[in-house]
Amino acid sequence: MRIKLAIVMILAVFGAGISISVVIIKNKNISEVDLVAINEVVKIVENNWGHINEEAFNTSSIIQPFSIVDHLGNVIYQTPGNHFINLYEAIKNRDTVIDVEQNDKIVGKIIIRNEEQELLQQMKNELIVSISLIFSLLMMIGILYLLYIHRKLLKPFQQLQNFAANVARGNLDLPLNITRNNYFGAFTESFDLMREELHAARQREYESNRSKKELVATLSHDIKTPVASIKAVSELMLMQVKDEKVIKQVNTIYSKAEQINLLVTDMFHATLEELQQLKLTITEESSEVLAGIIENANYDNQIIYEPITPCLILMDVVRMQQVIDNIIGNSYKYAGTRVTIKSQINQGYLELHILDFGPGISKEELPLLFNKYYRGKNADGKNGSGLGLYISKYFMENMQGQISCHNRNDGFTVVLKIKLV
Repeated sequence: MRIKLAIVMILAVFGAGISISVVIIKNKNISEVDLVAINEVVKIVENNWGHINEEAFNTSSIIQPFSIVDHLGNVIYQTPGNHFINLYEAIKNRDTVIDVEQNDKIVGKIIIRNEEQELLQQMKNELIVSISLIFSLLMMIGILYLLYIHRKLLKPFQQLQNFAANVARGNLDLPLNITRNNYFGAFTESFDLMREELHAARQREYESNRSKKELVATLSHDIKTPVASIKAVSELMLMQVKDEKVIKQVNTIYSKAEQINLLVTDMFHATLEELQQLKLTITEESSEVLAGIIENANYDNQIIYEPITPCLILMDVVRMQQVIDNIIGNSYKYAGTRVTIKSQINQGYLELHILDFGPGISKEELPLLFNKYYRGKNADGKNGSGLGLYISKYFMENMQGQISCHNRNDGFTVVLKIKLV
């Protein structure tokens, strides 16, 4: 249905209504008073008074209904369909009243019915029916047109609104359904093409970023090989040379190589994490394994630890080594003191409390320590990338454990919670 068709239908209904009303009004003609016929009826009544019946009026040409009453108001005769009530009602209805005389004496009356009110009432009823029918048709056309507008205009706009909301939320996988005979076909198709282009652009951006991260991860891994060679040669030279000056220079080379190795390792781990390639293999292990991990990090013999509480724990040994290496390395770097490690079982976890005896950090910085690339105020002049604790938290949470830290009056503590079997 189109707008022109709706206008034509409305005009057609109005035209039909006007035509019907005109026909109704024209067909309701009020009959004129036929004086000749009335005089004829009067003569018949006067001549047959006392013996009036229907046969007496067979030759009469009057078409209007009438009634004959005596001087007391009793009905002597009336035409079929005519219902005389009383003289008062006849006068009220503007009926024609004619006296009937016998011997110069009024013996009765002829009341000729005035049909004007009845015709008017009949015409009103027919006009009411026709007008009601016209308005009913117009209402039906209006409802159908509103349904049409909702289906063809409002509903597509609502679909566009929902579509735009999905695009705004980044959900680019839901297409915009285009129905047949849609007024906004080209318009909605353009929106769907835009969605497809956005989806393709996002995919290209994702692939581009992934390629860059893979390149960084590959280069980081490749750089570690020559750095390891430099460290190995430096260690060999330190075992062979005797000159103090050369030893100092070789120590500098070794120190810088180690610094590069740590930076590349952190960058490599962070990149792999973003690529979701930092795989963990969680197995059931005896807590005795932790003693070996701690010893591997105790290269300066600054760690003092009690025997680890015997139990079975869930962890990835390689990743746990990285976590403890990061924490111990931070203690050496920022506290510069010995490190004490204590263990206990608490609420389904084996807890390792790693304590140093340095100045700790401010309360404002505590919630920020595990953020990526965050370095505290005490990091000035010290090497690092701000990724060690961030990666450690990632490993602990993926091993179903937890990591936290707090200041003490005499130092700083990092707590590792390792899940019990």
